[in-house]
Amino acid sequence: MATRREFIAASATAALAPGAAAVRPNFIVFLTDDHGYHDLGCQGAADMKTPNIDALAASGARFTNWYSNAPMCAPSRAALLTGRYPIRAGVPSNGPPLPVTEQTIASLLKAQRYATALTGKWHLGSTPETGPNARGFDYFYGFHSGCIDFYSHRYYWGEPRTVNYHDLWRNRTEIFEDGQYMTELITREAKAFLTANRSKPFFLYVPYNAPHYPMHAPRKYVERFAGLEPERQMYAAMVAAVDDSVGEIMTLVKRFGLAENTLVFFSSDNGATREPRAGLNQQPARGGSNRPFRGFKFSLFDGGMHQPAIMSWPGRIRPGQVIGEVCAHIDLLPTIVNAAGAAVPADRTIDGRDVLPVAAAGAKSPHEALFWSSGGQLAVRRGRWKLVKDGRLADQKLTGEDALFLSDLEEDPGESRNRRRDHPALVDELLTLAMKFGDRLRFH
Repeated sequence: MATRREFIAASATAALAPGAAAVRPNFIVFLTDDHGYHDLGCQGAADMKTPNIDALAASGARFTNWYSNAPMCAPSRAALLTGRYPIRAGVPSNGPPLPVTEQTIASLLKAQRYATALTGKWHLGSTPETGPNARGFDYFYGFHSGCIDFYSHRYYWGEPRTVNYHDLWRNRTEIFEDGQYMTELITREAKAFLTANRSKPFFLYVPYNAPHYPMHAPRKYVERFAGLEPERQMYAAMVAAVDDSVGEIMTLVKRFGLAENTLVFFSSDNGATREPRAGLNQQPARGGSNRPFRGFKFSLFDGGMHQPAIMSWPGRIRPGQVIGEVCAHIDLLPTIVNAAGAAVPADRTIDGRDVLPVAAAGAKSPHEALFWSSGGQLAVRRGRWKLVKDGRLADQKLTGEDALFLSDLEEDPGESRNRRRDHPALVDELLTLAMKFGDRLRFH
């Protein structure tokens, strides 16, 4: 017999089916880079100005318990595009390319005759076999590496092992647009793709490299935040440039009459960073805020991967919702593929679940638990409880009692109090669950 959760999910899918059958929906995925959970107006940041992203949130559902599946760039993106935990997808950390055997949202939709494009940061391979055009994207404009200078479009951070190099491409051809701000170039290309493909179903993936270092923004954005201290001012300016861009793209969607038939998702790859190269004077960065969560990028405490997330689909998702159900980046592939009327791959394990019923029909989270493994850390969240093993805060590894850290996230979202001695049986249960899951991933 079907469970109540399965019944709700099936009912939501059936309710959406008539429209999906008539006109296949479009999909736009916005992704920011090293963006703090707190750092949008709709997330409570009074010193930020993000009216366009705030409007997107008001038009649909804002998730308050949405997670990336890694606290760093490449594995988070691999999980989002494949619907699989990073280890299972072959990208456990920054560095390895996405294996050529992996299917992506783009490759699955392309097989359904969708037009597909990526404008922005890839970070999952730079060879002809591992670049975006080989992974389902008809059109690619952007860069392959983890970050580039916003104006010269060069990668400078590999010294002394890697000499700096230029990294800007249109499909497989290197191009040069020196002096032009990368956020605005990404938006220009996204709008051009949208204009050219407005009469056919499309999947547009727009992964901005802001507000990842280097901390660059044109003066017109910086001047909006004259009262802020320098690091926060530049960070806010970079986010404002993204916000303007989201507004431009969504204005075009509405102008073309596509809003009612377009599912739009917005999130970030991981939390704000404390890396000194994002700060000033070689000091840890202070620009971004993951408040109220503990930790930053690279940490398996919630500050590392508890993300802002918005899902909008006018007419399908009721506006003005704030949803507390636990969901994750791995859920995006099955959600989009199912909405497109396509089949989720049956020849591999897909860890994500379709969460459109959560946004559109009030269903509960489809996850009994979520798991993370990164840099020697291990974490599991089940319901209100989260266990972190060998967690890190900046460059500090927690030891002693806190090497196993149990938090009640409903009472203590900042993971400030270790409850391991209050619930030893629960610690054993969650640790066993996480270790077994980790073993299954390693030997899949």
